[in-house]
Amino acid sequence: MKAGIVIFPGINRERDMAIALQRSGTTPRMVWHKDTDLAGLDLIVIPGGFSFGDYLRCGAMAAQSPVMRAIHDHAARGGYVLGVCNGFQILTEAGLLPGALLRNATLRFLARDCHLRVERTDTAFTSEYQRGQVFRAVLAHGDGNYFADDATLDRLEGDGLVALRYATPTGETTPEANRNGSARNIAGILSPNLRVLGLMPHPEDLVDPLMGCADGKPLFDALAAA
Repeated sequence: MKAGIVIFPGINRERDMAIALQRSGTTPRMVWHKDTDLAGLDLIVIPGGFSFGDYLRCGAMAAQSPVMRAIHDHAARGGYVLGVCNGFQILTEAGLLPGALLRNATLRFLARDCHLRVERTDTAFTSEYQRGQVFRAVLAHGDGNYFADDATLDRLEGDGLVALRYATPTGETTPEANRNGSARNIAGILSPNLRVLGLMPHPEDLVDPLMGCADGKPLFDALAAA
């Protein structure tokens, strides 16, 4: 798996993402947001941070960058795309995934651990987990409240495109586990061809026991093996 990590002004999680990919045997290439040459890359990663300072809507300015046209083409060809936190916001703003990320229900920035339940495992992102497995990840966002209209939510559910949900450590999808208020406890969604994943929590923050645990590493192992 040859990976590229997209850098926008204000992005600050590219090194964490590079470490996670390297732990799974992939040496990523850094891609500046004005670079449209993605030749030879299998996976494009849009990491977290505050692209363009989030001065408009989170991800709205980054979605207009030249690289996003190339990422659209990459995804249309069946290439893999992973967007985490601000990356998820950028994917929705660019129309690569449906819905929007709104202000957290608490109206506060969240910086804490959470637990995610795996909803399907037949994807290149989740194949190293078990269906229903719960793993730890890290929340670090102010606008992570996933929203879509009921018809879109029903379609995501019906087509099996909800990849991850906020849950308790034992797997219950309770309101208490859903700190940002996301619709139906949704933490991550897939594109119809299962090649694009957007999620708000940071799996790259937990890929080594020295970080507290390695619960996020199977996601990157799965990508490396895809």
